[in-house]
Parts: sequence; structure tokens; C-alpha cells
Amino acid sequence: MAPAELDALAVREQLFHERVRECIICTLLFASLYILCHFIITHFKKHTDFAAVHDDEDAAVNRIALGLCTFTLAVALGAVLLLPFSIISNEVLLSFPQNYYIQWLNGSLIHGLWNLVFLFSNLSLVFLMPFAYFFTESEGFAGSKKVGGPAGAPPRPPIPGSSLTPLLQGIRARVYETSVVLLLLTLLVLGMVWVASAIVGNDAASRQSLYDLWEYYLPYLYSCISLFGVLLLLLCTPFGLSTMFTVTGKLLVKPRLLEDLDEQLSCTRLEEAAVSHRI
Repeated sequence: MAPAELDALAVREQLFHERVRECIICTLLFASLYILCHFIITHFKKHTDFAAVHDDEDAAVNRIALGLCTFTLAVALGAVLLLPFSIISNEVLLSFPQNYYIQWLNGSLIHGLWNLVFLFSNLSLVFLMPFAYFFTESEGFAGSKKVGGPAGAPPRPPIPGSSLTPLLQGIRARVYETSVVLLLLTLLVLGMVWVASAIVGNDAASRQSLYDLWEYYLPYLYSCISLFGVLLLLLCTPFGLSTMFTVTGKLLVKPRLLEDLDEQLSCTRLEEAAVSHRI
């Protein structure tokens, strides 16, 4: 090979290894956040909701909803920790610019993390959270087989011509119902937005902006929800701090280092004299 081809091959190999390294780092970070969020949710969630038998349809639906909620919480926690992570990684790189072992904290990794957080945030906001809610509330369409029954009843056989178990058949029926409900809800929201856009501005630019869902409306929705979260944080932080200090003041014992013992003795003598005078 010519030297130019060797240089190009080395550059492509370096880019490939950097891409693989970024994928591994992102996977490890998200796996750590997912495990942490799973412990958090299972700690605050009632254990009886997930303690049913393994062949119960409701228990399987609850486990699926638990996984979706854990994924959403992990994405939210990653979005909160991404800015401090970016600042700390930048300071570390500025402090040790020649260190080989921290060169993986580069701008490409941070940029990739920001893109992944933005993608999964919109996915969780638009699809996963509504799907988890409607999935737990769904029962399947009329005529679908539901797993379970009276206590001690034998399991129902599969539907003739189907290779799925009754549990999978019930979950599939719920998935169908949830998908239909989400589709109808999406059509309803898009129709309302279309009507509102036609009322406010009935021109070609307004109609064209309706097709830019990914580039215009989702970032705008993400920004609005972020603004609402910041306002809620600013509103709740003073009340939380006041409540925290009030509870702390009730639990802690006040120190008696600055109390005047002579004054307490004189007060005690006066109270004793008053009691003796009454007797």
C-alpha cells in the first residue's frame, strides 16, 4: 500500500475504535443509571404489586410497566447529571491535558451523550410514559383471552391455531389495545394542532411547519417541559428548605452552653417561694 492509503486506513481505524469506545462508555453509564433507578423505584413501590405468580398476566404487565418507568427515570436522571458531567470532564481535561488515560473524556463523547439524552427524552415523553400508563389500564379487546380466573382453576389452553401461550396472548391483546389508543390519541392531538394552526395562521408556512415534527415541535415541547420543571423547582425549593429546617429543629436538641445558670437558680428559688407561699 501507498503511504497515503496507510494513513487513511489508520485514520479510519482510529475513528472506528473511538466510536466503539464511546458506545461502550454510553452503554455502561446507562446500565449503571438503570440499575440505580430500578432500586429506587422498587424501594418506593409496594412490593405486593409485583409479588404475584409468574404466570399471572397482571404481574407480567406490571413488570413491563416497571421496566418502562425505570428506563424513563434513568433517562431523566441522565439528563440532570449530563451538565455537571460535561463541566467536570472539561475541567479534568484542562487540568491534565497530556494524560493519556483521560483522553476518552473528549468533546465527541459529550456531544454523543447530549444527542442520546435528547433522543431518549423525547421518546420517553411522547411514547414510553403514555404507553406504560395505557398498558397498565388496558384489558384487551372484546373476545381476547385473559389469563387467570378463580383460585385453583386450571390454566386455559391456547387458542386453536396459535402457538402462543395464554399469557402471551393476553399481553398481545393488551399491546394491541394500547397501540390503538395511542394512535387515536396522536390523531386527536395532531387534529387539534392542525385546527388551531388553521385558525391562527392559514398560510403555507404554517402548514409546512406542521410537517417539521422532529425539527420544530419536539424540541419546542422539550424546552417547554424543561422550563416547567425549572419553575417547579424554584417554587418548591423554598418550601422544602423551610420544612427541612423545621423538622430538623424539632428533632435536634438545642445546646445549653450559653445559658445562665445563676438566672435559672434564681427563677427556681422564686418558683419554690411562690409554691411555699400558696401552701
